[in-house]
Amino acid sequence: MRYLASFVLILFFGQTINSQTYEVGLMLGGSNYIGDIGSSYYIAPNALAIGAIGKWNRSKRHAFRASFLYANIKSNDANGDDRRVQRGFSFNNSVKEFSLGLEFNFWDWYLYDSQPQFTPYLYTGLTGFNYSAKAVDPNNGNQISSYSEKWNASIPMVVGIKKTIGRHWVLGAEIGARYTFTDNLDGSDPDSAFGTGFGNLDNNDWYVFTGITLSYTWGRIPCYCAF
Repeated sequence: MRYLASFVLILFFGQTINSQTYEVGLMLGGSNYIGDIGSSYYIAPNALAIGAIGKWNRSKRHAFRASFLYANIKSNDANGDDRRVQRGFSFNNSVKEFSLGLEFNFWDWYLYDSQPQFTPYLYTGLTGFNYSAKAVDPNNGNQISSYSEKWNASIPMVVGIKKTIGRHWVLGAEIGARYTFTDNLDGSDPDSAFGTGFGNLDNNDWYVFTGITLSYTWGRIPCYCAF
């Protein structure tokens, strides 16, 4: 039975699991949102974001990547243009995202070389996230309040750089924008039963992570001949 299980793994992966290179680590940085309230700057982290990351380096140029990210997002019209300042809205929310996708290295990334490794990279994939749906509450001085928890999807667009530190550690820095399929992270487009919308209802919201990653890597020298 043990030999049968090994044979199935070889057929599925092209080689045994232990012959691959893995990374597991942490993400730490800041987050910001882009939408109908407050500042319109694309990269302006103003809240904490933390997470965990795992990678399977399948070749020198690509890795399969999974991650979890918890990010606070907030904004205030006081930091926007004159029209938004006069309106005076503000909100707080949080997103809890799970992401799975492909990381592409611009240069060869070979963790078994005795020389330090460095490369820029891109990442994209599919992301599901949980957030609080919000609406303007006329019973609470037109403050933006939560009315339910929801799940939605986003597309991550990430650019970063990474470098080995010694034999088993990798330090990276990245900026990643998430295009969401909702316009209600900020309460601007609630379900009709909970209020009316405001702002530009034709544009969905974005949120951005800016920060560093630190991961530990291990595994035998891989064979890249399978794909």
